[in-house]
Amino acid sequence: MIDVRERLRVVDYFVIATATSRPQVRAIQNEVHVRLKALGETHLPIEGADLGWWVLLDYVDVVVHVMQPEARAYYELEQLYGDSERVDWRAVDVPAHAAGN
Repeated sequence: MIDVRERLRVVDYFVIATATSRPQVRAIQNEVHVRLKALGETHLPIEGADLGWWVLLDYVDVVVHVMQPEARAYYELEQLYGDSERVDWRAVDVPAHAAGN
C-alpha cells in the first residue's frame, strides 16, 4: 500500500497485489469487489480484466492494482512512487465482515 496523496491529487492510496496467473488475478479482483461491495463501496469500471495481466479497480480515493509478476516488474509502480510513504496494510483496521470473519 502506497500513500500517493502528495504525488497525485486524484487518488490517496495505491494497493498493489501480485497474482501468479490470470485466474488468480480474476480471483483477487472478484474477492476485492465482493468484500468492498458488502461494505457499500463501488468502483469505476474495471480496467484490464479482459487480459488479466494488470487489473485496476478504481474506488476513487483508493486504486487497487492486481498484477502478474511480469506487469509488476515492467511498470515498477513502487519505484515510480518510491518517495511516497508505504503503509503497512496489516495495521489498517478492517471491518470484520470485510475480512471474511
